[in-house]
Amino acid sequence: MVKRLIATVFAGLALASSAMAEPLKIGYSDWPGWVTWEIAIEKNMFEEVGVDVEFEWFDYVASMDAFAAGQLDAVTMTNGDALVTGATGAQNVMILINDYSNGNDMIVAAPGISSIKELKGKKVGVEIGFVGHLLLLNALEKNGMTEKDVELVNVPTNETPQVLASGQVDAIVAWQPNSGQALTLVPGSTRIYSSKDEPGLIYDVLAVTPSSLAQHQEEWTKVIKAWDMAVAYLNDESTRDEAISIMAARVGLSPDEYKGFIDGTKIMSTKEAMAFAEKADGFTSIYGSSKIADDFNVANDVYKDAQPIDSYIDMSLMKAAN
Repeated sequence: MVKRLIATVFAGLALASSAMAEPLKIGYSDWPGWVTWEIAIEKNMFEEVGVDVEFEWFDYVASMDAFAAGQLDAVTMTNGDALVTGATGAQNVMILINDYSNGNDMIVAAPGISSIKELKGKKVGVEIGFVGHLLLLNALEKNGMTEKDVELVNVPTNETPQVLASGQVDAIVAWQPNSGQALTLVPGSTRIYSSKDEPGLIYDVLAVTPSSLAQHQEEWTKVIKAWDMAVAYLNDESTRDEAISIMAARVGLSPDEYKGFIDGTKIMSTKEAMAFAEKADGFTSIYGSSKIADDFNVANDVYKDAQPIDSYIDMSLMKAAN
């Protein structure tokens, strides 16, 4: 009996050890602020800080689906989509601000249209209920208009370049690379508004399951340290070209093409991001921006009940990295 008890104890310890040895599984997708993780992967920065991670590459929506299905410990999302994911059952906590969109999210108009006001009475292709829709509402409001002044056509973001080229709509809302593809595909098309006109409208983050955050705080702190190393590698003039080449290779583009995408994204170290981590109203705070996104989501029936914003954000590990 004693031998069996000892064997059981050792088996339990072995299982616990095995569970502890499991790498942190992180889903990421095609956005410059998230492709930056590729630098840390390729340059062995996670090994350097002493944390075992496994990154899995997805299409954006598929990454959120995998997170919701419990296949990942963390996923890269916008702050607004973190709320959507949580409201529909997959609770998450944003622990790191990777960047804010600084021009890569755009409203691209067909030839002959050069301003938001000229969209009055026109058709706009946008994925309704997603962040592009919020960008459009922001642009309309700034120009004294509402969405009643335009006709919305629900178009998946990855189809917007083709839809604009076909003439079915007069403008589209999309993020890179789709926004850039639309400008290339339709000669004479024009960017008439972008996220650069409202910094902080869209924050891009790393969101973690509450259970993983509670069990692996030390490991997630190391992940954040590796992030800072990757950003430093990207910003260092002596390694910047190599960093951009690593990022471009991940998405199958040339380094020259990819430089433009990076320019439209304010990729931040944790020190830079801390300026946006304080509680405040408006777009200059991730709290304020998330509240605006929450109001938008409820108003557009993305989900029914307003979300408890504070429970979705924990910047303590980011602060610890500084």
